[in-house]
Amino acid sequence: MKILIVDDSKAMRMIVKRTLRQAGYGDHEFAEAVDGSNGYEQVCDWKPDLVLSDWNMPNMSGLEFLQKLKADRNNVRFGFITSEGTAEMRQVAQENGAMFLISKPFTADTVKETLRKALP
Repeated sequence: MKILIVDDSKAMRMIVKRTLRQAGYGDHEFAEAVDGSNGYEQVCDWKPDLVLSDWNMPNMSGLEFLQKLKADRNNVRFGFITSEGTAEMRQVAQENGAMFLISKPFTADTVKETLRKALP
């Protein structure tokens, strides 16, 4: 499986990748993007199976990124890993087609269980 990690923080991209490895996804391919705009380009070019995106980013937010994908009828599996996880954000994420929203800080167990439920 090809997993695209989208976050404006390089440190957070590294943490997400390390957590995915700890959760048992170390044998999958990873790519990174620095914001929603770069993430959109990566989705078009690299065609990942799963996108894990931050919500708040410059240039194009995670929500705008998801909305652009849906407007283009791109149904790549998409989830948020973000510092905010209010009930309202979770609802907006779901209404826009996100499979899940994981709040930071998170553990390998949280990621593993969330992906187990979300992926076939």
